[in-house]
Amino acid sequence: MATVKCFEDLKCWQLARLVSQEIYSLTRQDGMARDFGLCNQIRRSCGSIMDNIAEGFDRGSRGEFLQFLGYAKGSAGEVKSQLYRALDQGYVTQAAFNGLADRLEHISSTIKALQTYLGSTEVKGTRYQKLEEPSLDDYLNLNF
Repeated sequence: MATVKCFEDLKCWQLARLVSQEIYSLTRQDGMARDFGLCNQIRRSCGSIMDNIAEGFDRGSRGEFLQFLGYAKGSAGEVKSQLYRALDQGYVTQAAFNGLADRLEHISSTIKALQTYLGSTEVKGTRYQKLEEPSLDDYLNLNF
């Protein structure tokens, strides 16, 4: 398995980003764009999927990453529930709903697979790696 160096390398984050783009496109359409509450809520929920994956990864701890992956998985379910409301109001077609729901299920299963892997590994996270002590020269040469 390849080493993941940043959250952008994670398949679940990449998939969540694509769904987020689709949701934003959907919420710009006439009917749904006028339903400010649903539009805002579904945008925030789909953004929460990718944001929680990113935040959990960057915390540098396996335990916290698992916790945030749980939040991301929950947000995927939340978006799917909100899509049902959009479907019921006639803002999306059944075909559009089915496509997005399938992609959200795929994201959820990809997150679950990552949770399963992380639960079985001994790696604690980057926070626990022993780092080399920087010298004064290292501090003085930092470019901000």
